[in-house]
Amino acid sequence: MSAPLLEARGLNKRFGAVVAAADLQVDLVTGERVSLVGSNGAGKTTLVNMITGYLKPDAGRILLEGRDITKLAPRAITRLGVARSFQIPQLCGDLTVLDNMLVADACHDADGLSFWKPARRAATVERAEALLERFRLHEHRERRGAELPGGLRKLLDIAMALSAGPRLLLLDEPTSGVAAEEKFPMMDTLMGGLADAAMTVLFVEHDMEIVERYASRVIAFYAGRIIADGAPGPALASDDVRRYVTGELLAE
Repeated sequence: MSAPLLEARGLNKRFGAVVAAADLQVDLVTGERVSLVGSNGAGKTTLVNMITGYLKPDAGRILLEGRDITKLAPRAITRLGVARSFQIPQLCGDLTVLDNMLVADACHDADGLSFWKPARRAATVERAEALLERFRLHEHRERRGAELPGGLRKLLDIAMALSAGPRLLLLDEPTSGVAAEEKFPMMDTLMGGLADAAMTVLFVEHDMEIVERYASRVIAFYAGRIIADGAPGPALASDDVRRYVTGELLAE
């Protein structure tokens, strides 16, 4: 088995009396498509926030290719190859799709945005347009971000995250707020665009049909603890997941 790209070791996190993470042990290897499932407050987003540096664990360590990133700031973690998108797309609504991509590219540049270094340069436009083509957004390149429907807004947000060239991509509920008829086409486009990428994808999701179709592995949470970890079929069929995540046992 390949060495883990990311290792979480003994992660603990509490918010007062609420246990958001209890001795979490997680390994992620390159190329996996892993879905985090669980009810609201189960600990899924807490794990994502700890991996990306937005939250610091009360105890435990997070290693990226053997390097301890537990105490690093989010921007430093991003520069090491970890990117994320949020449940609500982080777009500039008044800018065009292409200009959103160019701003994201400039933010990921080591020198950042600068009055002395224009964002619209041949190399950056070429990179941006390649990502837009990859996620079938190129025909929308001149539309304002605010004009896009939900599925395209999500794809643009993810394409912007990918401008950093990450090895680990974390997606917080990629289909949340997307119309029912857009969900599967959006995920087909997303996963198709990532098919040839040597990248690990970790996504939080509540829609079990999405999980079953697009995840190669499922990690299920309940009360800050992992209650199942494995291939989608066996993981989603486990009694704990049927009881605490999908509610199937309670309904019987």
